[in-house]
Amino acid sequence: MTQRTAVVWFRRDLRLHDHPALTAAMREHDRIVPLFVLDPRLLGGRFASPVRTWFMLESVRQLATSLAALGAPLVIRTGDPVAEVAAVCAATGAGDAYVSRDHAPYGRTRDIRVAERLAMENVAFHPKHGGLVHEPEAITTVDGRPFTVYTPFRRAWEKVGRRAVLAAPSALTRHGLDEGTIPSLADLGLGGCSLPPLAMLPEPGESAARRRLDHWLERGVDGYATSRDRLDLEEGTSRLSADLHFGLLSPNEIVERALGPGDGRRVFVNELVWREFYAHVLFHRPSVRERSFRPGFDDLPWSDDEAAALAWRTGMTGYPIVDAAMRQLAASGWMHNRARMIAATFLTKDLLVDWRVGEAHFMRSLVDGDVASNNGGWQWSASTGTDPQPYFRIFNPVNQGRRHDPDGTYVRRWLPELARVPTEWIHAPWEMPTEVAAATDVTLGVDYPIRIVDHPDARRRALAVYGSARQGAAP
Repeated sequence: MTQRTAVVWFRRDLRLHDHPALTAAMREHDRIVPLFVLDPRLLGGRFASPVRTWFMLESVRQLATSLAALGAPLVIRTGDPVAEVAAVCAATGAGDAYVSRDHAPYGRTRDIRVAERLAMENVAFHPKHGGLVHEPEAITTVDGRPFTVYTPFRRAWEKVGRRAVLAAPSALTRHGLDEGTIPSLADLGLGGCSLPPLAMLPEPGESAARRRLDHWLERGVDGYATSRDRLDLEEGTSRLSADLHFGLLSPNEIVERALGPGDGRRVFVNELVWREFYAHVLFHRPSVRERSFRPGFDDLPWSDDEAAALAWRTGMTGYPIVDAAMRQLAASGWMHNRARMIAATFLTKDLLVDWRVGEAHFMRSLVDGDVASNNGGWQWSASTGTDPQPYFRIFNPVNQGRRHDPDGTYVRRWLPELARVPTEWIHAPWEMPTEVAAATDVTLGVDYPIRIVDHPDARRRALAVYGSARQGAAP
């Protein structure tokens, strides 16, 4: 009797638990060929990121180990997915290829091309759910349009039933295909790029992600409503963003396990809904990758002050909370969400630098860089996107520091040159009396930079610029 064979093409779903594509393939076939394709167009694209690529490669490595233990080693290929997926299907006699659906513009276009090529060879292409709790077509207004405001989106999202969480497989049938090898960063042309110390990076792979989730649900989530904006609390947030981006964890399973009584759990799930909201926005409006959701703001006279942008990127603006955020990003490949909002608002409002400049820097630096969430967050901060922060609401970096890092713990960790500055002045060191400054061993302009802008002046300038564009800014 001939065995029915299917290829399961892993992408941003590097897990075995709650994997609908894998489960469906196993249900309908005798033999599974797990496949991962390294796509040079993604690895070397405009958002190429050595730190994110490292995390992905190491997570693929753990997936390969797990699959080999089940009996079906992971097949690794490098090249155009259209050719590589077709070649593996032909080599194994597979009549079906299963994937977790990709909602981003590049992934959608790629999958259409792969499906068309496979159809020419009588191979069926099966995109399954798994990257989101609810698919973009499932959450619409009463007249069938996509939501553009978060709160009504969340209400609709909460009314849609969730699928059951699926178990991981216990065994697979060996396929016999040459496995290939997982390349190094050097093999991919990224060997000359420096990474943060490994101790600063999250441990890759599904097993580590599941431990993080267990730890968060046992010790962190119940206090999330009050801890999530505190920059000085090391475990105030879940740190699951990279796990979600690469599908080491299923968002469906996270929601299933996180739901429960208490404000902490409610607020945490709401943050997961924000992730889905931005994914849906990008799905329905792919133009937001390059243009403002509110078209009138594309005509804003953005500043071309590269020196200011460089000071922001390197954490040398003279505003401690902004600089601490940017140095945290450089040192660890991660930044607290509150810090992301503060840093993004400072770049786009205080410096009037185009949000796309900041978006690109974050995508190249973040382990969890996700095109939909990152774009949505930047456009929110810049007041150019859907459901935006009103343009006249401009974060005061000093007040933000005092509110969310009241003792200066976060600033002192990432800006050790300010370690001796008293808490009263840690977020505004230029206000220190002369005798206090002398005792701190900090000379502004020498040990720590002088502010590159005066916030009140910058705020007035931003209000004038945004105000002149608002008439044409409606979606």
